[in-house]
Amino acid sequence: MHFEQPQWLILFALVPMIYFLYHFSAHKRKASAIKFSNISLLKTAMKGKSGRYRTRALFYLNMIIVISIIFALADPYIVLPHKGEGVNVVLALDVSGSMSAPDYKPNRMEAAKRSAKIFIDSLEPTDRAGIVIFSEGATTQSFLTKSRDRTLSNLASTKVQQGKTAIGDGLALAIDMVTSVESKKKVVILLSDGVNNAGIVSPVEGIAFAKAHDIKVYTVGMGSNEKVVLGTDWFGRPVYAEFDEATLKMIAKETNGEYFKSVDDNTLDDIYDALSEKIERKNQETSTRMWFIILAFALVVIEFYLRYVKYRVLS
Repeated sequence: MHFEQPQWLILFALVPMIYFLYHFSAHKRKASAIKFSNISLLKTAMKGKSGRYRTRALFYLNMIIVISIIFALADPYIVLPHKGEGVNVVLALDVSGSMSAPDYKPNRMEAAKRSAKIFIDSLEPTDRAGIVIFSEGATTQSFLTKSRDRTLSNLASTKVQQGKTAIGDGLALAIDMVTSVESKKKVVILLSDGVNNAGIVSPVEGIAFAKAHDIKVYTVGMGSNEKVVLGTDWFGRPVYAEFDEATLKMIAKETNGEYFKSVDDNTLDDIYDALSEKIERKNQETSTRMWFIILAFALVVIEFYLRYVKYRVLS
């Protein structure tokens, strides 16, 4: 908590003074009544227990009103969790030919989409999500938006494309998208199962772009513990799926993100679950001045009712 107008807190020095004057005045009235033996004054000073309790209750009620007004003048701010502006999140998905490999059920692309859907569903309502896809180059699959239905619809329509893998292009376009809408927190999640062997932007240049905009990049390497055959070359030799872990680890490390390795459907789901927890959110400081104004107003109404309606004989 902090106070926007802390100079008003000096008024708290009046609180013990008011308390002292109240008790000093009560003691003085009681002493005067005894000294002059004035029956009416003595009755007033020596009220029954219920009368004394009502008088004290009204005094303490007024004290709370004074304290509430002082707090309202000082304008205290508190931090409310998950009430700040949303996070911009962009998923950069590899859609190169190797994503059709069947080591995930039914294939890598569909498994990646299923896990990405779980992740998108876990985002806060104020978060914006976007999707970039890359193979020979990179393109926008879903613009940055708060609409979950639109994002998930565009995710569902994502298909495997033939060609090589342009990780640098995918990273650069994802950085460009995540910075297209102003937000205090921006995150990119890049998934690939291949080796960077296409595109016009190198991974190193993509990293520099991310660092220039202070973007944290989480990378996911998608593959299996065993070799996966994608097909054969011109000479009939098997072509195996492989991915460049070193590049993905470098991207994550240089941007203060984290690298995850997926080897099957279960680990991929676990990774996206973990990623939803990794996103740090900027909480918002909220003024509580109005709360104290409402409290003071409500207590004034209560005090008026007790003094002039319920116990109107009191002065």
